[in-house]
Amino acid sequence: MVVILTALEVEYAAVRAHMADIRTHRHPAGTLFEVGTIAGRRVALAIVGKGNHVAATITERAIAEFGPGLVLFVGVAGGLRESLELGDVVFATKVYAYHGGHVGTDGFSARPRSFEAPHHVEQIARHVARTGEWPSVHFSPIAAGEVVLNAKDSPLANQLRRHYNDAVAIEMESAGVAHAGHLNLAPTATIRAISDHADGAKEIADRAGSQVKAARTAADFAAAVIAELEDTGGGSSRAPRVENIATGNARVVMQAGVVNGNVQFGSDAGN
Repeated sequence: MVVILTALEVEYAAVRAHMADIRTHRHPAGTLFEVGTIAGRRVALAIVGKGNHVAATITERAIAEFGPGLVLFVGVAGGLRESLELGDVVFATKVYAYHGGHVGTDGFSARPRSFEAPHHVEQIARHVARTGEWPSVHFSPIAAGEVVLNAKDSPLANQLRRHYNDAVAIEMESAGVAHAGHLNLAPTATIRAISDHADGAKEIADRAGSQVKAARTAADFAAAVIAELEDTGGGSSRAPRVENIATGNARVVMQAGVVNGNVQFGSDAGN
């Protein structure tokens, strides 16, 4: 199974449009998931809201509930490079939790956490990017914090340029998702599309429909990646394989019930 998380309703709707056989699944703590399929793969979709802290909480909840083979965060982001066009897709090769640091008399020193994307998922995403008719797809780091950046010359923008100059986009959830995945041994990845340039013109871009278009593009790309995934675990539809091994002259005559692990009969059993 693949768990897909979004922050905004527009992102949720864009992903949901790809789903079939949808049913509601309620977590005991109240979180609602919609479970269905994308390209024949089982998926669970939820909206987490804005911010890394709530994203981490819902991610951990989803991992415990479904045991997914992959957690995908899908949505929009602000671009940090002028070379990125609105609608461009960014697959996060690395997520920076950029708020980590130390402030002393000599100024700010960055002490970030960073989380790399799973190799096999990145490889599939690169394959999809090569074989599909997409806008530009960038494989680069993303910065994730607790601030909506909408000023090109702000202290935060300068901090990002100084300490995270390879990051091409900024958002508010992926660090929380990645940290929760790390703590729970669950692979996580982020797919975003650029909806604004984080330069003071976000509202203008949003009114022009860039956020809706970017959300759809990110969801389209994520669905294409999911379609190429192999066995992602987490509730596989295949029945478990059970083996009974007899040694010596012993024979397995009848099996009543299911025994986990190998069962051996004979004089050398247990040796």
